[in-house]
Amino acid sequence: MAKKKGNRFIIGLECTETGDRIYVTQKNKINTIEKIQLKKYNPHVRKHTLFKEVQKLK
Repeated sequence: MAKKKGNRFIIGLECTETGDRIYVTQKNKINTIEKIQLKKYNPHVRKHTLFKEVQKLK
C-alpha cells in the first residue's frame, strides 16, 4: 500500500446507489477541504454512478 506523502491521504469512495466501496484514491487535505464526489463506473450496476468520499484509510 502507498505511503502517506505530506498532506495527501488515501480515501475510499462509496457508491450512492448500491453502497459498494470499489474505488480508492488520494486527496490533499489543504487544497480540497470538502468531500470528494466523482462519477465513476460501477460494474455491478453496469453504468456510471456517483461515488462519495466515506473514510480516510491508512
